[in-house]
Amino acid sequence: MSTLLEELMQERVRPETEHRILICGGIPCRSLGCRKVQEALDEELQQKGLAGQIPVDVIGCIGDCSQGPSIIVYPEGIVYQKLGPDDARTIVREHIIGGRVVEELLHRDPHSEEIIRKREEMPFYREQTRLVLRNCGVISPHIDDYLKYRGYAALARALAEMTPEEVIDEIKKSGLRGRGGGGFPTGRKWELVHQAHGDEKYVICNADEGDPGAFMDRSILEGDPHSVLEGMIIAGYAVGASRGYIYVRAEYPVALRRCREAIAQAREKKFLGGNILEKGFSFDIEIRTGAGAFVCGEETALISSLHGTRGDPEPKPPFPAQKGLWGKPTLINNVETLANIPLIILHGSHRFTELGTERSPGTKVFALAGKVRHTGLVEVPLGTTLRRIIFDIGGGIPGNKKFKAAQTGGPSGGCLGEEALDIPMDYDSLQEAGSMVGSGGLIILDEDTCMVDLARFYLDFSQDESCGKCTPCRVGSKRLLEILQKITEGKGEERDLETLEQLALLMKNSSLCGLGRAAPNPLLNTLRLFREEYLAHIRERRCPAGVCRSLMRPRINPEICKACGICSRICPSQAITGARGTPYKIDLEKCSDCLRCLEECPFDAITRGGRRLAEAEAMDR
Repeated sequence: MSTLLEELMQERVRPETEHRILICGGIPCRSLGCRKVQEALDEELQQKGLAGQIPVDVIGCIGDCSQGPSIIVYPEGIVYQKLGPDDARTIVREHIIGGRVVEELLHRDPHSEEIIRKREEMPFYREQTRLVLRNCGVISPHIDDYLKYRGYAALARALAEMTPEEVIDEIKKSGLRGRGGGGFPTGRKWELVHQAHGDEKYVICNADEGDPGAFMDRSILEGDPHSVLEGMIIAGYAVGASRGYIYVRAEYPVALRRCREAIAQAREKKFLGGNILEKGFSFDIEIRTGAGAFVCGEETALISSLHGTRGDPEPKPPFPAQKGLWGKPTLINNVETLANIPLIILHGSHRFTELGTERSPGTKVFALAGKVRHTGLVEVPLGTTLRRIIFDIGGGIPGNKKFKAAQTGGPSGGCLGEEALDIPMDYDSLQEAGSMVGSGGLIILDEDTCMVDLARFYLDFSQDESCGKCTPCRVGSKRLLEILQKITEGKGEERDLETLEQLALLMKNSSLCGLGRAAPNPLLNTLRLFREEYLAHIRERRCPAGVCRSLMRPRINPEICKACGICSRICPSQAITGARGTPYKIDLEKCSDCLRCLEECPFDAITRGGRRLAEAEAMDR
């Protein structure tokens, strides 16, 4: 554990000694029924005459989404997981009233079977360094809880002890890079806006998180919105802005509600508005709701949307730092970047650089998803290896399956194969490996993943989200998708691979904005690392992973076939031929795909799409 993290943990010693229940309200736990758990807790407390005496708060994402619904019972900090309504009633009766920890509802280490009571003792959390997520899952989103853990102390220090130039210099010395995907030095961006001439300047928090599988920014806004507000106010002071906007997509209703509540609370406490902390600085924040267009994550498209027009990107330069919202100098940072600011100002840039690498200091939040035992929010120092994230924190691949690849950076990123398990997960190393950190989406893929279908999925997403303003992206993404669709249907030709590469490079080099330039990345990565899968789809009309439905025709494994002739006799299409002593074969042109041969073969020698009968049936279910 880092020294900075130790200090933060010491700061969060709760003054209360009475019971308090925190319910994980992250999206996965909500989908798994946390609302019913909350209702059961409220009902049981009401029946026992404890309503109003024991606070029950719905908080942001605790972290380990695979174990929800989860609750934490204070003052002990006991974590209960995978709960139902009846479990909630048991906890009230046994733990709250009876004082007995309900061990059967606690987490068990899958290797040692040890019962684990507290979050920091679980391998998923123990191996992390949670700084940006320091409050998520620990306190409620209310300002009173935030203030108990030195909330807005960084703002007070900046206004009372530092000039705007000193604040910017501290951020520059920290080496903080933008956590939204580009990795541009944050301090340098602040300096550009500070130096820009303008009678009015703006700060925008980009919360338009749209990558498939990514939910980092949403969780921070839901669980710890005041850390983002504090970062925005400090940024406004540093660059000379008097107004800020949080741009949140409408698909995040809980994040929107928490932000509105946090802004109202901050105004009431005089952290927003005129003459903040009586230091002569005024700053206020408003919320703007986006319609969920992926392209609006790009700075100029976001600004167009804020103007009330269609969210189309614009050529750069000029950059928003010189000419942004309403033509004025504008600072745009994403949620995670701003949540880092209070830590740096309060504890100093030298403490921030203790973590991470020389060129990528600090921590990064990843949304760990896919084929891994423990999915959820993971925060680790930049430079941590992919192997440690997957196997030490995520618990490895379920079902004894083999790791195949990891998709980093969402639709704009790329795949990392098994050979990249030990490279540092930082901006420069991932770029050299042909991928990117991106906003932090991290999807783990096992041996049952078809990489051709994966590339098709991301191209389908990018093509659908393209604004259509420039021809390379509008037409290029559609043509790439058409070719990939043809390959997954078994109609591809080898020359298609050369066409894919040429068209993808054309898009990268000539598209107007980052969406179009990065859209071909998953395709190019999978072509480079898994070319044999593309060739199997084309030459053999076979999907090795057994995913592409059009290619899932029955085949006879000659190494297993006993040449008994049963399959030939029952085939209604007379598509199976052979002679005793030699393996039989299926003529796919005649095959009607009735699968009777697959069902009747006594030796399990017939496979469908590379899968034997049991696997094929399981997949069909």
